[in-house]
Amino acid sequence: MNKSLMQLCLMTAACGAIAQPSAGVTEQDFFGDMPIVLSVSRLPQRLDETPGALTVLDRDFIRRSGARDVADLLRLVPGFQSSNSFYSVAPVASYHGAFDAYSNRMQVMVDGRSVYSPYFIGSVGPGLETVAMDDIERIEVLRGSNSAAYGARALLGVVNIVTRHTTDTQGLQGSMTVGQIGVRDAMARLGWASDRATYRITIDERADDGLGGSNGDNLVRRFNFRSDFLTAAGDDVQVRLGNYGIEAGNGFPGKVDNPLRTNTFDSNYIQADWHRSLSPDEDLAVSWSHAQEDYKDEFPYSLAKFGINGVYVVSGSGQDTRDSLSLQHSFRANPSTRVVWGGEFLSEKVSSMALYATDSPYRTDFSRLFGNVEWRVRPSVLINAGALAEEDSVTGHSVSPRVMANWNIAPGQTLRAGVSHSSRPPSTYERFANVRYIWNGILLGVTTLASGKVVPERMETSEVGYLGDFPQWRSSVDVRVYREKIDGFIRQLNATLPRDYANTEDFAIQGWEYQFKWRPWTGAQFILNQAYTDIGAISVAAGAQTGTAFAAPKRSSTLVYFQKFPNGLDLSMSHQDNGTATLTGTGYDSRTAMTRTDFRLAWPLHWSTHAGEWAVMVQNLGSPYPDYFVGHYFERRAFVTLRLDR
Repeated sequence: MNKSLMQLCLMTAACGAIAQPSAGVTEQDFFGDMPIVLSVSRLPQRLDETPGALTVLDRDFIRRSGARDVADLLRLVPGFQSSNSFYSVAPVASYHGAFDAYSNRMQVMVDGRSVYSPYFIGSVGPGLETVAMDDIERIEVLRGSNSAAYGARALLGVVNIVTRHTTDTQGLQGSMTVGQIGVRDAMARLGWASDRATYRITIDERADDGLGGSNGDNLVRRFNFRSDFLTAAGDDVQVRLGNYGIEAGNGFPGKVDNPLRTNTFDSNYIQADWHRSLSPDEDLAVSWSHAQEDYKDEFPYSLAKFGINGVYVVSGSGQDTRDSLSLQHSFRANPSTRVVWGGEFLSEKVSSMALYATDSPYRTDFSRLFGNVEWRVRPSVLINAGALAEEDSVTGHSVSPRVMANWNIAPGQTLRAGVSHSSRPPSTYERFANVRYIWNGILLGVTTLASGKVVPERMETSEVGYLGDFPQWRSSVDVRVYREKIDGFIRQLNATLPRDYANTEDFAIQGWEYQFKWRPWTGAQFILNQAYTDIGAISVAAGAQTGTAFAAPKRSSTLVYFQKFPNGLDLSMSHQDNGTATLTGTGYDSRTAMTRTDFRLAWPLHWSTHAGEWAVMVQNLGSPYPDYFVGHYFERRAFVTLRLDR
């Protein structure tokens, strides 16, 4: 453990000495039941029976972390990195390397609905901003490939954001946050009920002045509605709809080809889910969703250097739509075997005159058939075997299988080992980009022209893991050791204009990571995450650039300390040390390390039958650190939050 982490341990131990443990403490005070999760095999499973390493961030953790959005929260997950920059539309998070500005090799879902952006090459950034933090029940983060369950976008992991049930959010709630760097967040929520249904409306916004050195003034506005119905036949029906918009400062002072400006992103969605329990061991579910995204980014550009007395409006604007329909059937075939299978049809349309030199939309259809068998070979051994077959209307057919065995070697002690194969087809932009500038019929230039020769990326994963629960020591540990080999990594070729995309590189990601939890006394919890990530090129195409060796820090550590005091005070502290890594927006030679310490202190409020909370949060007690660009810094920011329930 490094010096900074040791100092934080000493500080938190001193704080903990103030909180005297109760003489009647039992193990149940420290540990609840093993969590049931949904995001790995599509079957409800105990955490020690899932075919993969999973981190669960529950509502209590989310609130006490003080994070203002999901991207910043995910940096506390082993092996993850986050950016707080809005330069690429919205803050992003990535697992095992920020290979580009959009982090398009992860699947992000909200209540099972995929929310990556087809317009931004599959970016997860906008989708992470879909719902208010106060509406999130938990976030399930699968650390590792899950194409076997969710298809092409789940190459390097899955983040499933599960929102709170409407029965848990009845009445009125409001909150307001103000502080340094122009932090000004607000939220209002109303929940109500009828005979067979409950409802919720949440309106909120997140705003600040952005990173130091950037063209900030970032604003996220959201409206979300959810209803839960119980039909006369006993079926569960859920309807969700919403809108979120992002306004973000962009550009650099004095750069005529990238001046200071504000771009806007707007997204609308509707989702309907139907679930029927056919028997205690059999379920049927149908889900449909529609989403639309609109992006606007324009600025004037003088044509003087072309000898033309005029102004050209440079644009990156466009829109996309996404429609999905899925069916899922799960049942118990016999006492030792459970099965889930189903299919999905997904259609994406992307259109942009600026990016494709045509107003006609590019359409890609995905047809998927998936299945997973959970077979208990013996009481202590569980095998999950599954696969997803996918037909991409542009690229063709692929199959992503996975086999994982979980061995319960002793009560609370589980070993896990398995292999999987996954793929990611090229995005619409990587296949069809055609960025050219034409003024009054004159071709001024072509900056990007995709040849369409790219083929899907492939990844082979092998991993072993250990999940240990030690009630007698009030602790638990989750370890993952892995090797992920990616073939045909797609990268933009920047040596000459026009730029193209190509499968430039084969490389391996290998290493280990763990998460250790310890509750040494009443009201206290320590969470220690550490990760070692080694990324090395195996082969590089002639003339191609490579930066994978620096895409993720080789070593990273995070220590989180929570303490609830007898008088109701709630203390949270976190410290993170990331080793040298490439900044997402700066090319392959700009590398820097990151150290950050956060502090939060909250006071409960109670009057009559109402409740609330005051909280003071300070993010980054240390020096500013570079984020996204070398000249953009995450500075110290302090803010206060008032939350009231009625």
